[in-house]
Amino acid sequence: MAGTPHIVIRGLVLRETETKETDKILTLLTAEQGKISVIARGARRKNCKFAAAAQSLAWSEWTLYRRKDWYYADEGATLELFEGLRKDLRALALGFYMAELTECVTMPEEPAPELLRHLLNGLYALSALKKPPELVKPAFEIKLLCLAGYEPLADACEGCGRTDPEEPMLNAALGTLRCRRCTHGGVVSPLCRESLAALRHIVYGDAKRLYSFRLSPDALRRLSKAAALFLFAQLERDFKTLDFYESLGGVHRP
Repeated sequence: MAGTPHIVIRGLVLRETETKETDKILTLLTAEQGKISVIARGARRKNCKFAAAAQSLAWSEWTLYRRKDWYYADEGATLELFEGLRKDLRALALGFYMAELTECVTMPEEPAPELLRHLLNGLYALSALKKPPELVKPAFEIKLLCLAGYEPLADACEGCGRTDPEEPMLNAALGTLRCRRCTHGGVVSPLCRESLAALRHIVYGDAKRLYSFRLSPDALRRLSKAAALFLFAQLERDFKTLDFYESLGGVHRP
């Protein structure tokens, strides 16, 4: 738009909302400005040059201008569409859930480089690395909560201080580790040594190696249940995209 200052920014489309006949409102996650809303005029037209960039889970570069409280798209170019997700409905459904979850913990127009990096890495793990959704889901959930300020204390039992607790349990409401004999009520989720090691890897390990672990089916089930309980206890809300993922055979919440 002539005479209006423009910005060039990269963002991931967390959500797209159809409006009017050919327009969309995009919720973008950017490193510099966090979560922003963008009106993409004509994005639903077949001949729109940035139609591909304006779809959910598209990583794109945008030229925007601002008018009052809204950003408007002038140009858009696709950087990554995560094609591997779009060939696997279950992985795609998990990607939508990861985006909704990230949107929930992100503040409007506040820088969010770590949250953006975490979401991009999670989508890449599903799309290119073909990591199992049932492993990606709990790791993504727990690490996202850490980045959002809800990091659990998983280094030792809160009661007796043992770093190698017998029958470890995660208190979902408090985000603390307890051994069974030190647990007195509360919403707790039983772990095992294997799932506890995975939890510590997720919370304290190198973010670049977040998904580089394997678990037995029982240990993965325990980790998944603990992650789901912890997330619900901290955020106290449901997610429609999680319901869709579960309907496709995803790990059910406890």
